[in-house]
Amino acid sequence: MLQTLTARRLLTPIGTIEFPVITIDPYGLIADISSDPSIQSEDILTPTFLDIHIHGCASHDIMEATPAAFTAVNTFLATRGVGRYLPTTVTAPIDPTLRSLEDIATAIEAPATPGQAIPIGIHLEGPFISHAKRGVHPVPNILAPDIALFDRFHQAARGHIRIVTIAPETPNALDLIRHCTALGIKVSLGHSNATTPETLAAIEAGAASATHTFNAMRALDHRAPGILGTVLDDDRLFADLICDGIHVAPELVRLWLRMKGEERAILITDGMSATGMPDGIYTLGNLSVEVANNHCLLIEDGVHTQTLAGSVLTMDQAVANLQRFTGASLATAIRLATHNPATLLGLPTHITPGQPASFNRFSPNGTLQSTILQGHQIPTPTQLK
Repeated sequence: MLQTLTARRLLTPIGTIEFPVITIDPYGLIADISSDPSIQSEDILTPTFLDIHIHGCASHDIMEATPAAFTAVNTFLATRGVGRYLPTTVTAPIDPTLRSLEDIATAIEAPATPGQAIPIGIHLEGPFISHAKRGVHPVPNILAPDIALFDRFHQAARGHIRIVTIAPETPNALDLIRHCTALGIKVSLGHSNATTPETLAAIEAGAASATHTFNAMRALDHRAPGILGTVLDDDRLFADLICDGIHVAPELVRLWLRMKGEERAILITDGMSATGMPDGIYTLGNLSVEVANNHCLLIEDGVHTQTLAGSVLTMDQAVANLQRFTGASLATAIRLATHNPATLLGLPTHITPGQPASFNRFSPNGTLQSTILQGHQIPTPTQLK
């Protein structure tokens, strides 16, 4: 049986369709897109979000990688407008990382469940990062870039690694960047104390993006811009950012958006297992994190630190925050959470017949009202109350 979606407008990467009528076939695919000016709705339809950096939510960490964990994560993300995402690892001992990658690959290869977000690849964050800018990543497990070790990770993941974060100043980093790029894997520069020349060398080697811009990066100096200044200035790089107002001040969110523009800026959450949960103690990989008032702080050797350990941000909140912090339009915010990450990964971005019917519905004031995934309507948290 065919169903239809209607709205006042549909935001697409190439423009706006007024008074859209989207016909969905029995398989959850778009059958047709037309326009009917008699439509009375004031709602706005957009593509669903793509989060390329998320460690968990709903009390589950990605590295658990069990079917139950993925069911909980996929179900929660769907209620926040996420249609696709990259499960993201955190630095851990080699053998547990290999096991997690194998199990994450199994989840990626599993048939999609109606009404749930879909994991489409892996973001390997660590162990090839800088000790100086490690953030919460544990010191004993941080390793110098190593092609043979990376290949073990990639084999365990059965080819599903899509992004790897690398600190470009570390030994052999440029060789690994070239290797990953040749495999079609996107290299994102992050957790790095790199200088400008080191960063430029990584871009020349094939690096395509930057991981959580400003955070775990060498501080900006007016005579030595370093990795941060280079990331902001170089148009060859995408740059993603945690837009929660905690990791990056609104003034610098505005600077980031002005520098990277609507084509190269990407919104991420860096969400951890506490996302969607009450305050308390949670895990990030095998680390303990105390969550209170939207701050996620590492507990290290029993000591409560002031080191941020991921976030409890959701992508619908990131989209709302970007508009609030910068004055950007809903269309711009949506682009940063849909089109740009898809472009980085080399995924199709146009909305055409034959694609899954996955859309977010917003009210005229920009509030997420509901999500449609492969033709299945998903209630948002406001509707679940």
